[in-house]
Formats: sequence, C-alpha cells, structure tokens
Amino acid sequence: MKSEILRLLKESDGYLSGQQLCDYFQVSRTAVWKVIEQLKKEGYQIQAVRNKGYRLMGSPDVLSKAEIESMVQTKWAGRQVVYYEETDSTNIRAKDAGEKGGEHGSLFVAERQVAGKGRRGRGWESPAGTSIYMTLLLRPTFLPVKAPQLTLLMAVAVVEAIRQVTGLTGGIKWPNDVVFNGKKLCGILTEMSTEIGFINYVVIGVGINVNQETFPEEIKDKATSLKLETGAGIRRGELIAAVMERFEAYYETFLKTEDLSAVRARYNRLLVNRGQEVKVLEPDNEYEARAVGINDTGELIVRTKDAEKTIYAGEVSVRGVYGYV
Repeated sequence: MKSEILRLLKESDGYLSGQQLCDYFQVSRTAVWKVIEQLKKEGYQIQAVRNKGYRLMGSPDVLSKAEIESMVQTKWAGRQVVYYEETDSTNIRAKDAGEKGGEHGSLFVAERQVAGKGRRGRGWESPAGTSIYMTLLLRPTFLPVKAPQLTLLMAVAVVEAIRQVTGLTGGIKWPNDVVFNGKKLCGILTEMSTEIGFINYVVIGVGINVNQETFPEEIKDKATSLKLETGAGIRRGELIAAVMERFEAYYETFLKTEDLSAVRARYNRLLVNRGQEVKVLEPDNEYEARAVGINDTGELIVRTKDAEKTIYAGEVSVRGVYGYV
C-alpha cells in the first residue's frame, strides 16, 4: 500500500482526499494517515489540508522499497524490490535468493554495501547515500554460453537511462564499464549458476556513481559521478526505474534472437574503444591493436598488423594505450 500511495501522490496534479485513498485501498483513515507519516519521516514533503487531502510538494533523493516501486513502470524487471539499508553485496543477496527460488526480475538494492566487488574480484567502493548498488535476478531458458552477452545489454541500458534522466551521453569501455570524459561512471558484474546445458539463474550487478562529490585518492583521476558531470543532484529512484525499463525491452528482444544482433550497431556507436589503439592484456601475452567493434555475440574484434582477432571478455583485458580508456 505504501508504494501505491506514493505512486498516486506523484501522479496527482492536486490533492488526494483521505477518503479517496481509504476507498481505493479498503482501509481506515488511520491506516492512510500512518503511511503518510512514514513517508514524511523518510523525507517526502507532503502537505495535508483539511477537506482537501494530501499533496506531494517535494521528493528528495530517497532510496527505499516504496520509492523504487512507485517509479518502476515495467512488466517484470524490478517490479519485486528487496531493499537493504546495508548489506554485504546485492550480488550475494541476489544469488542467495536465486538458490532459494527467488522470482525472475527481482531487484535487490542497497543504500550501502560492505563487501561490494567488481570485475576480477576487485573491491568496489560503496559509500551510503550517494550511489546506486543494485542487482537484477534472472532465470533465462537459453544456453549458459549466451549469458555473458547480458552484461553488454545492461551496459547499453544504463547509458541510455542516464541520457534519459540527465541528458548526459556517456560511452562504453568494452565490455561493460560506462564512462564519461574518460572516467568511470558505472561498473557491471554478471554472475551465474549453471548445470550442464542449463542456467539456474543469472544475477547482473550494477554500481552507478550518482551523487558523489569526492572519490578516494587512488581512484579520483579514474572515476566520476553524474553530479560532478552535471552539477545537479540526481534522484536515484528515477534512474533505477529508467534502467529497468530499457533493460527489459532489450532482454525481451534478446530472447527472440539469442544474440546481440538487435543492439550491436547501437553498442558500437557507444563504444569508446572503437577505432582506437588499445592494449590487449592476455594472461601470457600483451600486444597493441586497433579496436573495430563487437560481433553479434559480444566479443571485441581487434585488428593487428597481420590479422583480425576476436577477444573474449572472460579471458583478457583491454585498455587504452596511454591509460584506462
């Protein structure tokens, strides 16, 4: 009821009477009043006027189950929200739910993580109150070999959602870092549980730097945030909803093609490595090449002096010749 009341307040151009809400939810006026008081305590500015009802005057950057559910307009992606003030990692929580029968499309969101991690097991800085830490639980029916392509789908969804909400047009550093002006805005980590020829579940973790104004010394020259780039605070719930909307659309197309053919051109336009000299770091080899773009299964095509090669994300890293990008 709390999420729905918040949604109705956001959608209303005027006042919503207490009696209207009572009739809609089939509850008492006291029950409605208690929800309104809870929302006020969370920071929502709600005006109550006798004989008129309630009106939402302002929505701060509140991150909560009710806020997210009131914003998400999808069919299934993010409709079921599990929210934590603090947790070890949303990927860990989502994987635990995956083992216990958690619903396809469930979204796990935390205000703060104490054990967040990035690609190759690196730590992920997870301060409270400024960022988005979320993980989407999926139960695909396609073969496990296709699951890594979902990371690239999410990267496109994040870039487009950021543009929708903030107007910023970021890019993608292959395979899954979202960047702006050569600095990292977002990291994506996909993990899965499989059996031979069968996926039990996939979790896609997304960490977006939203309202940070400073970064630790060791990463301040490599990371940025939406607030630093726009000069304005961003409501995280709105951005989460936009990401879910974009990803759901791309995922449903992916189910039909089972490859990236439908978004390949879009991804390549966003690829900051495309046409650039890159350094390919293999476990026992390092060389320079020119990045051409991705193929329909998400591998990066690079051109050396002698030939074209296909690079697989799980095996190697790619970065700019003179730096991160």
